[in-house]
Amino acid sequence: MSTTKTRGSLDSAAVARTMLDTGFGPFAGVPCSFLGPLISVLQAQHPDSYLTAANEGEAVAIAAGARLAGRRPVVIMQNSGLGNAVNPLTSLCQTLRLPVLLLVTWRGEPGLPDEPQHQLMGRITPGLLSAMEIGHEMFPADAAELGPALDRATGHMDRTGSPYAFIVPKGALAPHRAAGPAPASDPRLMSRAETIGLTVDSVGQDALLVATTGKTARELERDRDRPGNLYVVGSMGCAASIGLGVALNAPDREVVVLDGDGAALMRLEAMATIGHQAPGNLLHIVLDNAAYESTGGQPTVSGGLDFCAVAKACGYRTTADVNQAAQLRDAVTRGAAQAGPHLIRVRIRPGSDPALGRPALTPPEVASRFRKAVSS
Repeated sequence: MSTTKTRGSLDSAAVARTMLDTGFGPFAGVPCSFLGPLISVLQAQHPDSYLTAANEGEAVAIAAGARLAGRRPVVIMQNSGLGNAVNPLTSLCQTLRLPVLLLVTWRGEPGLPDEPQHQLMGRITPGLLSAMEIGHEMFPADAAELGPALDRATGHMDRTGSPYAFIVPKGALAPHRAAGPAPASDPRLMSRAETIGLTVDSVGQDALLVATTGKTARELERDRDRPGNLYVVGSMGCAASIGLGVALNAPDREVVVLDGDGAALMRLEAMATIGHQAPGNLLHIVLDNAAYESTGGQPTVSGGLDFCAVAKACGYRTTADVNQAAQLRDAVTRGAAQAGPHLIRVRIRPGSDPALGRPALTPPEVASRFRKAVSS
């Protein structure tokens, strides 16, 4: 039975104040829409208390360091991110007895509809925490219960030296309306949909396209569906590595990866392996809107990173940093004329069609169709 039907939605500003006043902080993590309101409050009202990590395992390690410095850190993550965090939770926090508090969202909660990539993790989230010997409970449904729950978490961590987790279901936090207007985006930049369409038009008709999870894959499916498209669901950050695997084993085919800035940051090591393997048929395009748009538009750290310099250092043959249609078209054309791997960073404006639907094909259908396209 769903837990959300009878639950209330807590005010995120009050939750942040209570946790900080109780001695918890700093917060580190990767956004999830279920915790988006709390992240927005922290970024707006307590910016020194929130740190955006590239992936959940990194967030746990940062929190472990904060614990060593005498703090009571909190790690924010979607439950899918538990996969990234298993090693540092078990071999770092448990081994060194560095207890950190976890806020783990419950995507795919049994009994509630959700995307296919969340179904398995939704079923096993409580059991996975138990398997890691991490004490856990549901996030409080009433504001009056938050203080006692934090006391229980503190007592458990002090007594055992082990992390403690609150499982956060959908609707646990009320939506938070940020004060003031949203930051203006540059209207001269292309949208993601425009960039995807231009890329598809610029590559060969037989090119194989691997699109990262989230709205990139959804917009490609909506606008330019074809058998040679692979729509990655879940496994954020893995699109570039999937593309590498395809490129190395289908060397006669042009392989194009449509990546995102948040996804590329989550698995930045993929660039090192791509550069080392040097597949001549791989074009890696990073669509950079400096935001985790699918979870509410929280900022990434891409604004302070030179993806092209990273790619060059890793061994990519060519790189280009573009923000206009003609520049993108020229970069794709140049890449097709010489051996890769190539990286193109495309600076795009945030935002997408609010009516954007979900993919019509199931993930197994997409994978089966793509395998046939590769061998054709």
